[in-house]
Amino acid sequence: MPSTTPADVLARRRQLMLDGDADGLADLFAPDAVIEFSFHGPPGTPLRLAGREVIREYSRQVMASPLQLEDYEVAELYQAQDPEVVIAEMRAKATVTTTGRSIAATSIQVLRIRDGHIVLFRDFADPRILEEVTGAPPPGS
Repeated sequence: MPSTTPADVLARRRQLMLDGDADGLADLFAPDAVIEFSFHGPPGTPLRLAGREVIREYSRQVMASPLQLEDYEVAELYQAQDPEVVIAEMRAKATVTTTGRSIAATSIQVLRIRDGHIVLFRDFADPRILEEVTGAPPPGS
């Protein structure tokens, strides 16, 4: 059986996100996985999530929000010296269903993927983009 590459995992993640499958998305993460957000997002957004079940609950909340993801793609994928680590430049398009306002954003993500599961996910996205379409300032602003 061929091994799962980081590109395979990211392609699966893309499809699960576009399908709105929070449980399938959470299952891509290792049981002890960690997600770290480098910048404060909208009010109530945590800076760190630890554990698959915490990630599952957060994913359910995000997918139930009025932010409807329309496209999500890996624009560039870079392999680090450590074979488990990749850096992805992501592009996303979404609409806020309550207002009809659209958003297009790019972000940098650093992921550690081991045995087909995401172990560590660091997101470097600018939360001000969400503020522009939702009207809510990030905490501490």
